[in-house]
Amino acid sequence: MKPMFAERMDNVPKSFIREILKVAQDKDAISFAGGLPHPGLFPVKELELATSKVFESASTALQYSNSEGSAELRNHISRRYKEKLNLDIPISQILITTGSQQGLDLLGKIFINEHDSLIIEEPGYLGAIQAFSVYRPQFIPVILENDGIDTKALKKIFDTHNPRLMYTVPNFQNPSGISYSLEKRKEVAEILKYCQTYLIEDDPYGELRFEGNAKPSFKTLLPDKTILLGTFSKTVVPSFRIGWVVAPEEIMDKLIIAKQAADLHTNFFCQLIISQYFNLFNSQDHIKTICDCYGKQKNAMINAINKYFPSGINYTNPEGGMFLWVTLPEGYSTMNLLKISSKNKVFFVPGNQFYVNRTSDVNTFRLNFSGLNEKRIDEGIKLLAESIIELLK
Repeated sequence: MKPMFAERMDNVPKSFIREILKVAQDKDAISFAGGLPHPGLFPVKELELATSKVFESASTALQYSNSEGSAELRNHISRRYKEKLNLDIPISQILITTGSQQGLDLLGKIFINEHDSLIIEEPGYLGAIQAFSVYRPQFIPVILENDGIDTKALKKIFDTHNPRLMYTVPNFQNPSGISYSLEKRKEVAEILKYCQTYLIEDDPYGELRFEGNAKPSFKTLLPDKTILLGTFSKTVVPSFRIGWVVAPEEIMDKLIIAKQAADLHTNFFCQLIISQYFNLFNSQDHIKTICDCYGKQKNAMINAINKYFPSGINYTNPEGGMFLWVTLPEGYSTMNLLKISSKNKVFFVPGNQFYVNRTSDVNTFRLNFSGLNEKRIDEGIKLLAESIIELLK
């Protein structure tokens, strides 16, 4: 018997990245496809000690917990916002989630009715496109420029639409690697100030800065209408799946109800491990190590691109994060490039996956530099350059 699935699943895309990762499991493969932290940087010994400490109170650690999450962990998040961004965030406005991906799902669940409009960056984060697609919104993509979203195009949207949400990754955006300038942040805040749209600021990479200076959060510029998403996946370990949402009280109430309906609460044991990790060790030393490493890896990728790629190829040069964005000459398909490069066991994510209203192939693609050492990056970019040259013939 053929299953009768809900209509909401009709146009939800598969995670192309997850599918690529399956075929890139070969030990000889060089994959620039995932958004993977460097495995050699996981604080294994520190987490082992933190876990032992948690087991000293096993009867509590192994029990059900509240939906909001560990008060100790939320206090840590609150302190970090004050130290890093000078934001005063009470823990009552922080909800621990199963990765920031669940935060996206919960926000979609409480805000979006079918056909409601939702502003998204173009290119946009695939995980957000996938999460929001379940609720069948009308996506309104706005092109990203080198310093952030096209604010002239953004302003025009409000002449004909009343979007529920605007989703943005202003620091080292996934997939492009670009960051919003201070001027663009102020322009976006000014546009949204007089409308009913809430802005979702997703910031998984903000602490992974290895060049330049940090810019203020939208929460500073648009305090009453900004919802923050964060995660420990990039600064501690991804497998724990511990993220969070920061939202005003009137939104938090609905988020907690949606959270209770989804999974009661996020893995409490892992929340306590991360809390103990922060109690026992200086996490900023660890983050500095990550930033130093990723800065070298990014430079290795840029140097290899300059060395091996043919002329006419453009790329972004991020000041942090895990990705950069490559643009081929007009008329060339990066889906076709992937077919060529995969024969050499080199993988990346074609740009098609990051657009919502395009049916034809595009000439852009994403490269991840954080998951491989500098030697493998050079080897992979050299092989990828050979594939590009073959495509351009």
